[in-house]
Amino acid sequence: MLDTQLEDVLRTTSRHLNKLKNMGIVTAGDLLINFPRTYNDRSEVTSIGNIKLNEVNTIRGIITHIFNRKTKTGKLMTMAKLTDDTGTIGVVWFHQPHIKRMLFNGSEVVMTGKAKFAFGQTTLQSPTFELRKEEQIHSERIVPVYHETEGISSKWLREKIKPLIDDWTKYFKDYMPEEIIDKQGFLHLNEAIKNIHFPENKAMLNKARERLGFDELFVLQLRALQKKWQWQQVASQDKVSIPQNIELIKDFIKNLPFELTRAQKKTLYEILQDMEKPYPMSRLVQGDVGSGKTIVAIAAILNAVKAGFQCAIMAPTEILAKQHYQSIYKFLLPYGLNIQFISGSSTGKQKLELISQMKRGTVDIVIGTHALIQDKIGFKKLGLAVVDEQHRFGVKQRSVLKSFGSPHLLSLSATPIPRTLAITLYGDQDLSIIDEMPKGRQEIITRLIPENKRIDAYRWIEDQVNKGRQVFVICPLIDESDILGVKSVTQEYAHLKEHIFPQHEIGLLHGKLKSAEKNEIMEDFAKNKINILVSTSVVEVGIDVPNATIMLIEGAERFGLSQLHQFRGRVGRGEHQSYCFLFTENKSQESGQRLSSMVKYSSGFKLAEIDLALRGPGEIYGVKQSGIPDLKLASLTDSVNIEKARLEAQAIIEKDPELKNYPRLKEKINRLEDVYVKD
Repeated sequence: MLDTQLEDVLRTTSRHLNKLKNMGIVTAGDLLINFPRTYNDRSEVTSIGNIKLNEVNTIRGIITHIFNRKTKTGKLMTMAKLTDDTGTIGVVWFHQPHIKRMLFNGSEVVMTGKAKFAFGQTTLQSPTFELRKEEQIHSERIVPVYHETEGISSKWLREKIKPLIDDWTKYFKDYMPEEIIDKQGFLHLNEAIKNIHFPENKAMLNKARERLGFDELFVLQLRALQKKWQWQQVASQDKVSIPQNIELIKDFIKNLPFELTRAQKKTLYEILQDMEKPYPMSRLVQGDVGSGKTIVAIAAILNAVKAGFQCAIMAPTEILAKQHYQSIYKFLLPYGLNIQFISGSSTGKQKLELISQMKRGTVDIVIGTHALIQDKIGFKKLGLAVVDEQHRFGVKQRSVLKSFGSPHLLSLSATPIPRTLAITLYGDQDLSIIDEMPKGRQEIITRLIPENKRIDAYRWIEDQVNKGRQVFVICPLIDESDILGVKSVTQEYAHLKEHIFPQHEIGLLHGKLKSAEKNEIMEDFAKNKINILVSTSVVEVGIDVPNATIMLIEGAERFGLSQLHQFRGRVGRGEHQSYCFLFTENKSQESGQRLSSMVKYSSGFKLAEIDLALRGPGEIYGVKQSGIPDLKLASLTDSVNIEKARLEAQAIIEKDPELKNYPRLKEKINRLEDVYVKD
């Protein structure tokens, strides 16, 4: 019944049906799960004798006099008197003469509006109104407010949804296991849906939100854990267990030019333990910028290659992939391995030759971009796949690497995510966190620079460049945009080159350049042939130039805190003190609050929590990229409910991973699949 088309349910026009369709509302079920975005509490009715000036009041009374009139300035007003047992109040609407045709002397109404002193008396200004009936929809209750579009108002939606509530919510079959409903004291699904639209009171609204919000988190967690179980069952047949070569790892660590932190050692141990298990690893390593995730991955790669397996490393950009190639080549040079690179800029002949070697097994390690998961790619014995900045890839893209003989999968992310959020976004993976910085890593001094101090900042930068330091300048756009009012990279490059630093070498880097051009520019910057690099966000990850000590960010308000922190992490990699300067033309309080957090905190995890609270997960972490559907009621910052949902989901999977005893829940989970596999 819930899949009944709306034209068979509602009395409305085809125009309204088309607008609903554009909102994703096609069936009766769609309409009933189109939950309110917020509520107005109109449940408290105030008598006219107790009216509160300059506040919104809900009043029940009788219209005793209503008429239209024009003011001396030509404004059309509809004026009325509203009376109850305690007194009379004036009412006025501007430019709404049709109200005179809707209300009459003697009409019993409920009005909601702000009371002001006007026209010589206390007056309700342009109130909403509803004729008194047995049960009010728009007043005398907690009133739902929906997402709207032109022609589809909250009032219209309330009037269409209310008649369906009692008769149609019974068709929602509860998929939540009864033991969880009883244990958690939840409403049943149909009661929760009734009360999310038209709550009996605040307590019932809270219970409805609690139940439906928990559902969203529980289903996501259950699906992730089931996917993990399913993959382990299938993949364990491939026997990819890789033993730990303790002496090899000790030798590798001993010969490093730096000491691993406790967190790095712990993470490496977790990875090596996972790789020994009879089913493939699926582990996410999170670590702040500069915390040393790559060297941990390299140690795991060495262990796998020396056990006779091949390894693949996939990065989202060619710059980052090239950086990994150089790092891996440098650290593993003494071990005599065949290490290769592949990207979109590789020639057809180069790709064919490399693919041939990969399939024959003569390549030990291959590093690349999306080119690693294109058609015709294959491996003889892939034992470990590493995905860097994994949130940049869609679910399908990540899963392709898993399909090459079910290798162990190690994902890396320098975008810190609070733990409770990580287990929701990436619940099919185990989690390691590198929360220490290597010894000697200096804290980067960050300053929010007012526009009147710009010239002073340029002079200071000039002095630093003369001392041999290098500078990043980040701009939000490639081309000039008058609409956005932010500096484009091409415009800023020309300005700095001609007017500010004419005596220095300035480079320009952005995503529209060809790969060969990007590589040449980065090599020149790494060799200090370029003093100042003006770039878009292409440098967010993968740039390692120890001599670069200044990060200047234009239009800083246009970036999220996590992204700003990534930019900041491009400096502070050498022996000299490094700095990050934030410029903004936006003087809003919210912008100032966010950017001040950059000045105050150096921890990416702390900034991620602030960013998450201010902007939400979708904008920061690419939630749709992760296969997570939009959440209507749950919050990915709600650590209590996330943990609760995780525990309940784990209990179900441990005793019935195929959900044989939970057919409705199984059906609900399977319906998620279409959303879950989208890129």
